[in-house]
Amino acid sequence: MGGGRVKPAVSAVMLGCPHDQVSRKPSGRMVPVKKIVIESKSREKARRIAALAADTKGDSIVLLRIKGVSSVSDWIVIISATSSRRIRAIADAIREGMSKEKERPLHVEGRNNPYWTLLDYGDVVVHIFHEDIRDFYGLERLWADAPIERFE
Repeated sequence: MGGGRVKPAVSAVMLGCPHDQVSRKPSGRMVPVKKIVIESKSREKARRIAALAADTKGDSIVLLRIKGVSSVSDWIVIISATSSRRIRAIADAIREGMSKEKERPLHVEGRNNPYWTLLDYGDVVVHIFHEDIRDFYGLERLWADAPIERFE
C-alpha cells in the first residue's frame, strides 16, 4: 500500500512551509518543525553561553527571550562582572568556548571598554557589564515584556 505515507488533512503549503518541515501531533494537528528546532537551538546556545560565563565567574546571569518582542535577536544574555579584567576574561571564555562549537560572533563591541562588552551571535546577543554600569542601563527594565530566565 503505497509506502505508508499518511495524507495530511491540512497541507504543508497551507501552513506556509515545505512538507518536510511539518509534523503531525498526536491530536492530528500539523505543526511546523523547523521553527521549534530553531528556537530550541537558540535557547541551547544562550544557555551554553551562560554556562561559559558562569564558569568564568560571571555574576547575575539572565537570559531574556526577546523573540516576538523584538526582531533584533531571539535571546539576550546579560552578565555582570566585578572588574574590567573579569569582563575581558568572560568575553574571551565565551568566544573560545563557542568557537570550539564552530560559532563565531558576527560582531563584537567594547573590546577595549573597561565597563561593557557585547558579543553578537545573531540569534543570541551577549552583554557583559560591570555591575554598576548594568544597573545604570537596566536592560532588564528595557526588555520587561520579555520572559526571563535566571541562570544559576
